[in-house]
Order: sequence, then C-alpha cells, then structure tokens
Amino acid sequence: MISNKQAIGSLSLGQHPSHSLDHKIRVASRHGFSAIEVVYADLERYSKILGVSILEAAKHIKQLCADLEVEVLALAAFENFEGSRSPLQERLSLAKHWLDIARTLSATYLQIPSQFDLEASTDENLIVSELRELADLASAEEPVISVAYEPLSWGIYCSTWETALHLVNAVDRTNFGLCLDNFHEAMKLWGSPFERTGKYPTADRDLKESLRRFIEQCPLEKVFYVQLSDGERFDPPFSSMHPWYQEGEAPQFTWSKHARPFPFEAEFGGYLPILDIVRAWVVAKGYTGWVSMEVFDRRMRSEEFQPEEAGRRARESWRRLQEGLRARSGESSKI
Repeated sequence: MISNKQAIGSLSLGQHPSHSLDHKIRVASRHGFSAIEVVYADLERYSKILGVSILEAAKHIKQLCADLEVEVLALAAFENFEGSRSPLQERLSLAKHWLDIARTLSATYLQIPSQFDLEASTDENLIVSELRELADLASAEEPVISVAYEPLSWGIYCSTWETALHLVNAVDRTNFGLCLDNFHEAMKLWGSPFERTGKYPTADRDLKESLRRFIEQCPLEKVFYVQLSDGERFDPPFSSMHPWYQEGEAPQFTWSKHARPFPFEAEFGGYLPILDIVRAWVVAKGYTGWVSMEVFDRRMRSEEFQPEEAGRRARESWRRLQEGLRARSGESSKI
C-alpha cells in the first residue's frame, strides 16, 4: 500500500477537442485526484473556447482549481529545448512564456522531456549549459518554478533515469530534478514491440538491475514526481506494415502516443511490470511525493468517449495498484 498524493494528466481524461479542460478538471476532482498536470495544448484550446488569451485562460483554470481544491502539479510538456539548432535566446523567450503561464496557474513544475529531435546536438557540455540557463530562468522570479526533467526512452542523448540523474547533478540547481515515468523505464529495458513475447530476451534481468541501482544510487530529493501508465502489447509484433507505422518515427514514440492505457488494464492489452517499478521507485525508496497517471489511449480521441469514463478507469487503476502492492507484500512476507 502507498499513500502518495494522486494526480492525473489532462490528456489522460480525454483527447477529443470537445473534451474541455475545465470539464476534465471537474472529473479529476470527482474521482479523487487532488492535482492535475495541465497540458499546454489543452489550455490553448480552452483559451480559444473562451475567446481570451492563454494567460487569461490560465487565470480561469487557477480559480477553478482553487474552488475544487485541486492543485496544478505541472505545465506540460515543454519539448525539445536543450541542444536544439534554433537560437538559444529564442528558446529561452519561449520558455519565459511557458513559465509565465505556469506561475499564473500556480503550477509547481514545468515538465520538460529529454530532447528527441534527431537534428539536435548531443554535446553534453552544451546540454548542461542550456538546461542550467532554463533552471535559472525558472528561479529568476517568484514564485520559483521547478523544472521536472523526464528521460524519454527515445531521447537522442538522455533515455534512462541514470543519464537524466547525471544531467541533473551536472546542472546543479535545486529547482532542477527528475520526472520519472514507468513507461519509459519499461520501454528502454523490458518491453519490446518487435518480439512475439512482448519482451526483450534479457528483459527481467535488465529491469531488475536498473531498479536495484536506482534504490542504491538515486537521491530521493532529486525525484520531483512519478508518472504511471501501462503499455499495450503488440500482437502481431510491430513492423513497417502496421497501420501506426511512420517512416522515421521511433517505435517507442509510436507506441507511446497510441497504446498507453491506465496501469493494470489488461482488458486493453496492458502488460508492463508496473508493480516491480512502483515497489522500487516508491515503496523501497520511501518516496512520498506525487504519483500521476499519464496515459495516451487512442480510444480517448473519439468524440463519443467521455472524460467520466477515463476518471472511472483511473480510479479503478489506482485500486488495482494498491491491491497488487498489498498482495505482493503478502507474498514477500511468506518468503
């Protein structure tokens, strides 16, 4: 059992244009989630519905969240910042815009995935320097915004928690830390869209070793928050003949945007080793911060899909997580 604070991403409650941000926040509140990760595209769409600027829309959302006693955990996702070929000052100017919105929302974090543009630089000194500038910009005004850096499994330089932690230590700013997503840990080491088994040949060993190193080496204060989702198994295995295939797109990215149901939704093909990861990252590590549901389920793109269904599924997923941890704890005590 874990008693962590529970959050959910706004896109995890519906992805059709009719699924408005204010509606999804109300759904999150009704289903017991006490924080929301606001996705920029959702906020931008909401501003167009209201016919106001995005900053004005952010004020509306902040008030709604205050009325519902729902926190804004993060503004997400500020992509492809470090190492980009575009001028740094242009990227910092865009970052300032995002940070202004984050402050208006009273968001704790600006969430930034690791760089995945194949044209970007992989020079570590440059990456660290630019991420440090971003962290300093985020702390230049009050309230300070913390930058939650997420290693993507298809990142061109940073694709593991260990590389991300190395960069966090090199940036060396108290407001720069980790956003850890179990999907990327599993995709990098365990789940394979190409194998009929759905797993890499050395999957169990590699994941076990990574989790052991995490428990031993990752400072707890560097973990800002944790995200959870499942992954749908490819049957038959993924190939260039699959309808989701896109030339030049990382298979993990394809998998991520189409087939990430809520944790333990075996009825939707979910099969990832979520319990093993949560037991290491949360239970064994003693992590007591936010745990957020971040799913990308293609079913949610339909106009017929209702955010209330996503809220119900998210609550059931959390129940299954607790039940699984309780059962696994009982098994361990008998050994």
